[in-house]
Amino acid sequence: MDKRDFLKDAILFIPAAGLLKTLAGSTEAEASTSEGSGHAGGEGNGAWYGMGIEVEKCIGCNRCVEACKAENDVPNEPYYFRTWIERYTVHSNGETTVECISTNAEPQPEVDDRDILRTFFVPKLCNQCANPPCVQVCPVGATFQTADGVVLVDKTRCIGCRYCIQACPYGARYLDPRSRTADKCTFCYHRITNDQLPACVEVCPTQARIFGDLHSRASRLVRFQRMNKISVLKPDLNTEPKVRYAQLDGEVR
Repeated sequence: MDKRDFLKDAILFIPAAGLLKTLAGSTEAEASTSEGSGHAGGEGNGAWYGMGIEVEKCIGCNRCVEACKAENDVPNEPYYFRTWIERYTVHSNGETTVECISTNAEPQPEVDDRDILRTFFVPKLCNQCANPPCVQVCPVGATFQTADGVVLVDKTRCIGCRYCIQACPYGARYLDPRSRTADKCTFCYHRITNDQLPACVEVCPTQARIFGDLHSRASRLVRFQRMNKISVLKPDLNTEPKVRYAQLDGEVR
């Protein structure tokens, strides 16, 4: 039995307090190696990365979803996404229906146009929280936050316990069926650390997505925040999301 299998079995069968005590030595011993290896973000460059989304510009074309899957080797099967698009339909009776248009699921039944007040699209992804609950619950330190604020997963350490998937309030994580490890949006970390934009931002035909450094006054993202009414998803959870939405409808959840 390798280390990953041992830790996974331990999590399932050992009480949490005893498990954390058992793992503490191993995690602390490996922490310095991970932090200095470079793959975990190194020393950082003083940036604090975030993303802005202008909801009114999203046309639901799904190009961002397709580009993300291709760039990051996301499984082609339905329901595996690092980013996805939801269509919100507000009806005249006050009800709101939500449909993920990025899956291959059967389309919802047609509705009389006279019953619809408005429809709009909302891109969703990992919110790259400044206070990420997924990092807090990971028992082996596989989920971590870089110095520039991006939450990543070290697949060599992940044991597939799904704790982080359950802890994410935004439904932004999944278990990769090939590696049996957690996966999520990384802001295309391999690209942004080489001065490139995330794939989803680069291909958006309406420039609905804006990426930048929240610490830089010259950043387009900072200007975007200054010029628009900004909201975040589920602000009451105090996760401090770094994905910011402009003109977000009150029906979005």
